[in-house]
Amino acid sequence: MIVKSEVLTARGRRTRAALAHAGREAFEEHGYDAVRIDDVCARAGVSHGTFYTYFDSKESLFGEVAGAVVGEMFAASVVGPAVSGDPYARVEAANRLYLRAWAANSRLVRMLEHAAVGDDRFGRLLLELREVFVRRGADGLRRLQEQGLADPTLDPRLTAIMLGGMVEHFAHVWLDLGERADEQTAVDHLTRLWARAIGLTPPSTPQQEDT
Repeated sequence: MIVKSEVLTARGRRTRAALAHAGREAFEEHGYDAVRIDDVCARAGVSHGTFYTYFDSKESLFGEVAGAVVGEMFAASVVGPAVSGDPYARVEAANRLYLRAWAANSRLVRMLEHAAVGDDRFGRLLLELREVFVRRGADGLRRLQEQGLADPTLDPRLTAIMLGGMVEHFAHVWLDLGERADEQTAVDHLTRLWARAIGLTPPSTPQQEDT
């Protein structure tokens, strides 16, 4: 029987965390297919049998690692109260933070996507993990619609999926495949496209106000 994290002792939690950390390092360095459970155990300094106290397979370990990575990306891309309350500025900040979070974690996200192609379990996991971003985007659009700042005819969920896909794909092409653009230009273009898609007007500049 696999021991669930909520019933582990402090020592057990440390061992499970060490296995997850070792698994993440191994997956990042060698890719999912090349990693063996013995490799992870050696990195974590535990026996092969100990591994199965906490995870029932390499797949379950990878699922935990992937979930942690997406959770980190979500937290890293949250726009805090320090950013202006102007909706356009907050969209801009969210795009910047997401690109930086992608840069730190893209290898594992792409690994999960690759695994999802041939395994329905990973496909379901990928959808579950992306759902947190979809919900956040949809909720944000609903608030803007309620405030009269965004196109009320747009379906919030579909719009969040489509625009989120645009940002994610650009992040992949830019950061993984080497498309040339500086960060400010990338963020500016993404934000203008996002804003225009939902009917959000950028804040006025002094030059605009004077004309």
